[in-house]
Amino acid sequence: MVEMPDSLIEIVPGRKLEGRVAATYAARGSDFVSASVDALDLTFEGIVGDVHAGTTRRSGGREPWYPRGTPMRNERQLSLVAADELAAAASAMEIAHIEPEWIGANLLIEGVERFSMLPAGTLLFFEGGATVKIDSQNGPCRIAGNAIARHYPDRPQQDLALAFPKAAERRRGLVAWVEKPGRVVAGETVKLRLPEQWIY
Repeated sequence: MVEMPDSLIEIVPGRKLEGRVAATYAARGSDFVSASVDALDLTFEGIVGDVHAGTTRRSGGREPWYPRGTPMRNERQLSLVAADELAAAASAMEIAHIEPEWIGANLLIEGVERFSMLPAGTLLFFEGGATVKIDSQNGPCRIAGNAIARHYPDRPQQDLALAFPKAAERRRGLVAWVEKPGRVVAGETVKLRLPEQWIY
């Protein structure tokens, strides 16, 4: 085993940021598409009544190391996006805009630069007492691309759907889970605590 010298490991200190909850959404239908709501009531299972609620979920294409459908911890209870990143993805796709609810977002966050690049483990503290923890970036997929394409019927549907994964790479937002239950209301401030970071 080759030992890695400490001098090669750069530790980036943790820090604090602040943003704003621009809008809240819930997916209470039969698919992932969400709709605007005044507030979100978060429990340890996620958003009450949301299609992604639950302490566990079944594995899919993102977890090829498990047989599809294997019960596992649900670290994807919430989908968080940023307006400026959706605008950049829309520009790259040469469309007017992408609405957060089209791609199943639950929280639209403003005021945090390069929001999708926040590291795993980042904590978001909301005024209503809720805390959520970032698990990872939400990889853009063709399913979300199809949902966007339906809103542009004058464009070739398959081409537009396939354009989304490339246009939204590292701009698709983040997935998170509820660490502490509480209520999140559109318009409130959110405080972020980023952990120490390093490359192993």
